[in-house]
Amino acid sequence: MAGKIVVYGGKGALGSVVVKHFKELNYWVGSIDLVNVDDANISIAVNKNEDCDTQASAVMKQLSEALADGSKLDAFINVAGGWAGGNAASDGLISSSVLMWQQSVWSSVITAQAAAKFLKPGGLVVLPGAHPALAGTPGMIGYGMAKAAVHQLTQSLAGPGSGLPDNATALAILPVTLNTPMNRKWMSKADFSTWTPLDFVAKTFEAWVKNEQRPASGSLVQLITKDNVTQLKIE
Repeated sequence: MAGKIVVYGGKGALGSVVVKHFKELNYWVGSIDLVNVDDANISIAVNKNEDCDTQASAVMKQLSEALADGSKLDAFINVAGGWAGGNAASDGLISSSVLMWQQSVWSSVITAQAAAKFLKPGGLVVLPGAHPALAGTPGMIGYGMAKAAVHQLTQSLAGPGSGLPDNATALAILPVTLNTPMNRKWMSKADFSTWTPLDFVAKTFEAWVKNEQRPASGSLVQLITKDNVTQLKIE
């Protein structure tokens, strides 16, 4: 076994690629999502109708059972979250903001709590930020607020006394647009040469897990793709 990681959002487009990539590298891979992931060594399905405390308790209990041998994780990679638009005049502003908070912030806080207990010293935590949330997002207010909160959490986890194990690294990825089937469906006329390939993200995670070219803890890592070439820009 090469190591152990957990992927939060393991059933999504990016999460599925990350799970498959690390399984092929002979890692023990756990998944957390709303539904089970057959390829994972352990699959934890949280109930979206339960509050954050209840979801967190379920995750912690099942991870404790899965790691009862005392082993620790090399990485906890969160790629969960969705997207919703809406400005201040939108009828659905409140509901979309709550949904974005639940999908991105709840999952990130649960990730942070689990990493504090189950991550090995020098391990890696990755959270799901977003490039647009570095500035105002007037047409997608709920989304921008939630992702900005994830950025803040990432930087908090990098500080002294955050609760993470010694020498752990906390990073957030900030994609512009990921090249997923759903994005292609809903934005079929977009310029795909500016979209970040999912396998690039998975290979980047692999390097970071191995502590190769890993940015400093607290970094907000922008994924900038142009002419089908992706570069990392560190904030």
